[in-house]
Amino acid sequence: MSRVEREMARGTIQKGELGRSPVQQRADFDDQFAELPLGEDVKLTQRRLGGVQALDVHVDGSDGKGVILYLHGGGYVIGSARTGANLAAPLARRSGVPAVSLEYRLAPEHPFPAGVHDAVAAYRELCEAGQNVVIAGDSAGGGLALATLLAARAEGLPQPAGAVVFSPWTDVTLASASMDTRGDYDPLFSRAHMAESAALYLGGADPRNELASPVFADLTGLPPLLVQVGSAEVLLDDSLRLVARAAEQEVDVSLDVVAGAPHVYQYFAGMMPEAEEALDHAATFIKNRLRDESGGGVA
Repeated sequence: MSRVEREMARGTIQKGELGRSPVQQRADFDDQFAELPLGEDVKLTQRRLGGVQALDVHVDGSDGKGVILYLHGGGYVIGSARTGANLAAPLARRSGVPAVSLEYRLAPEHPFPAGVHDAVAAYRELCEAGQNVVIAGDSAGGGLALATLLAARAEGLPQPAGAVVFSPWTDVTLASASMDTRGDYDPLFSRAHMAESAALYLGGADPRNELASPVFADLTGLPPLLVQVGSAEVLLDDSLRLVARAAEQEVDVSLDVVAGAPHVYQYFAGMMPEAEEALDHAATFIKNRLRDESGGGVA
């Protein structure tokens, strides 16, 4: 039995149902993820960043220079700053760098490019405050992190020190071969699930727009990237194609693929040693990038 099959048997991974309203999806997602314990060493504080609601995620001892801007997953339809804190907190704990998790606007009420505008506004304020930033995100939040880099470049903003993306959704045209070849292996999603979210997010916009599907963008000049993905997910090739394109365009990029691991397997820290290793690697990447940018500010 594979690790994915074991987790499915334990009920910790379940395939989502199609056709539910965004309100139902959000309620179900919040029931699962919005109240997960973060640890007694974590303090969440509400704030606004670039005019957007957010949560400061401070872990005792996370006083290193710089900040992690975290963008939550959820297909651009569900999720929140609080669910994003579930991964922002362990990154802050392991790296010693404080984080902020963004409550960007969601579709279908606020379709593309509303979320991109929110992420760029938040990033702009951090830049204007003189912060060194690493942007991180999972799933749709990973795609949004990449879109933020592209939009910041277009606006003439400096690039962050780096970006960490977990199982990023980089192609809302759904052209990746793994949408079909991995459908039987993925315990969470199928092509139909992704198509449903894409339609809600796009609201009729061009799916090949680089801010919606960063895999089609010119990535030249982007900062170092760390991409982590599991082999048991329909989004596998979204990562592989992104990494190949980044390498071809002289972007410093690293890729971690865990055989048999599900979508955003980092959520399974404490159950999968690979999740612990992935978070440790991501934290080391964050520390190293901010240290390089600050000339030694983060040990």
